[in-house]
Amino acid sequence: MGYKLKIMNNKIVTIALGAALTTFAFAANAQKKYTEGTITYNSSSAAGEVETKIVFRGDSSEQVINSGPATIKLVTTANRGYFAIMVDVPVASIKKAAVLTPDEVDQTSEESPKYTFTATTETKQIAGYNCKKFLGKDAKTGADAEVWVTNDISVPSNLITSAFAGTGGFPVEITATQQGVKATSTLKTITEQKVPAGTFAVTKDYDKITYDELKAMRGH
Repeated sequence: MGYKLKIMNNKIVTIALGAALTTFAFAANAQKKYTEGTITYNSSSAAGEVETKIVFRGDSSEQVINSGPATIKLVTTANRGYFAIMVDVPVASIKKAAVLTPDEVDQTSEESPKYTFTATTETKQIAGYNCKKFLGKDAKTGADAEVWVTNDISVPSNLITSAFAGTGGFPVEITATQQGVKATSTLKTITEQKVPAGTFAVTKDYDKITYDELKAMRGH
């Protein structure tokens, strides 16, 4: 009787240990899901290097680009139902903001690349994430793109990542040509943190102008 009990106890321990190890293995490989926080990409091109930050919460995101003395903020929702552009150049006393009309939002969406993707067998680690390489081609312009994506994490769609949703993963490194400039953007960090209230609002210290007026500023 004691021998049988010992065997039974050993089986129970073996089953329990197996279940525990299986649970541990699943937890170790479980996809990390971010709902709000900050993403930082480093972009490199012939024009130089630029750091881009994306603050996100739920379906809203704000892309912050620091280029020389200017800070540009692009605020949008995942379904592109809202789009605002804010330009702040303190040395030139410029602080302008344009909230796009629905027709203007549609126009910017039409101008965005529409990639079709082909998966490759190439894999590598970038920024600590397991990544797979996809090749993309813009259906409208024929421009090529190369993107390395990971399924280690899940992050809400934003202005940078939405064009690569067809890969089924989160873009960690992107090489693409836009407006004649080829650039490579590589994920630097992604941080989970609370996004302060009012982050996505156009504050009162910005002068409101139209989208056409904002585009005309490029000539100054």
